[in-house]
Amino acid sequence: MIKHKQGYPHSSSALDRTDHKRNFWRATFSCWLGTAMEYADFALYGLAAGIIFGDVFFPEVTPALALLSSFAVWSVGFIARPIGALFFGWLGDRRGRKYVMVITIIIMGLSTTLIGMIPDYHTIGIWAPICLVVLRFTQGFGAGAELSGGTVMLGEYASPKHRGLVSSVIALGSNSGTLLASLVWLLVVQLDHQNLLSWGWRLPFLSSVLIAFAALWIRRSIRETPVFEQRMKQLRVATTRGETSEGSLGRPGKAFWIMVGLRIGENGPSYLAQGFMVGYVAKVLMMDKSVPTTAVLIASILGFLIIPLAGWLSDRYGRRKVYRLFCLLLMVYAWPAFTLLDSHEPWIVIATIVTGMGLASLGIFGVQAAWGVELFGVRHRYTNMAVAKELGAILSGGTAPLIAAALLSYYGNWWAIALYFTVMASIGFLTTFLAPETRGRDLNSVDDAI
Repeated sequence: MIKHKQGYPHSSSALDRTDHKRNFWRATFSCWLGTAMEYADFALYGLAAGIIFGDVFFPEVTPALALLSSFAVWSVGFIARPIGALFFGWLGDRRGRKYVMVITIIIMGLSTTLIGMIPDYHTIGIWAPICLVVLRFTQGFGAGAELSGGTVMLGEYASPKHRGLVSSVIALGSNSGTLLASLVWLLVVQLDHQNLLSWGWRLPFLSSVLIAFAALWIRRSIRETPVFEQRMKQLRVATTRGETSEGSLGRPGKAFWIMVGLRIGENGPSYLAQGFMVGYVAKVLMMDKSVPTTAVLIASILGFLIIPLAGWLSDRYGRRKVYRLFCLLLMVYAWPAFTLLDSHEPWIVIATIVTGMGLASLGIFGVQAAWGVELFGVRHRYTNMAVAKELGAILSGGTAPLIAAALLSYYGNWWAIALYFTVMASIGFLTTFLAPETRGRDLNSVDDAI
């Protein structure tokens, strides 16, 4: 286990300590809001893709092909995320975490709001799905750095002893966004089909602008993290002496690929549980749309217990052990899950989706935040973590609903999807045996943990 003191600059007075505490809570609240915004956006799209977008943007194809088309557009957002992660991560390592997070919240807020303003297919034809693709791309471009930026900021503010718990606020933000999206959709799906098609589906996307404004207002007043400020001081001193050169990112190191593997084990199962399964229940099993929406709502409520518990467990027992356990449980979960969904019993279906989200979208994600920050050195932490996480996401979560829909269309059965689910969880499980235990690591260290 790599364990060192954090190396924070000590406050020289009670006033300094009060100021540091105030900035910590501002950063925490701002990161929570920003991540809530990001995941509200993606949860809104995931629910809309499974429930209504096939009728709005792809009305002239079969239900299975409409579902496939909706999730194909879903994947566009994930294609943009690594590009945004590389650009904004590079910017964040040079200009600061706060600077980037102000920009990303603006991009995400505008993109999501404009999705709610797109005319449907019957109004502008093929331009409707084209506009959806463009806005999904810009949404993903901003989101590619939002999650990692918040994770880095919280990790660099937190004390080493409680870094897992504090960093799990990022996962709480994602859970809050999912909860908000499911609450809004639960209300919206109560509308009759005609009103849902014409204007009801737009309300969740338009309302997301409120979160964006709140997050932007708070972020304007937060301060850079102590770790980043110390790094900048060191660079200024070294520059004065003529000793410094940041250099290029170079080739990805071991820590980068470890993060990719960990991300695949979490993100793929997560988006199958909260994305594809929702569409499978609503469009393939033809169950009432409120059933999968209720499942997402219940899981999101339980997440406020599961996520901090997972972060606390990782502080006490280590990142590797807890992450490995979640991956193992996901490998086991995959096979009975679809059998239980096929029962068509509402509460069995709800419990199945809740369990999958509890393991993949909540628990494992609560551990990943602190581990990701600790894997990388301060020099290129934002860039490397953001790109690794988004590359892992595009290889798993970004394409998982699309691949699952294609497998279902080709085989006409769920067994191939269960195998796909297990393979992704297995990648995360095996990666934990290659990853170092980083609990308590000094985040001022320049070198990666491995």
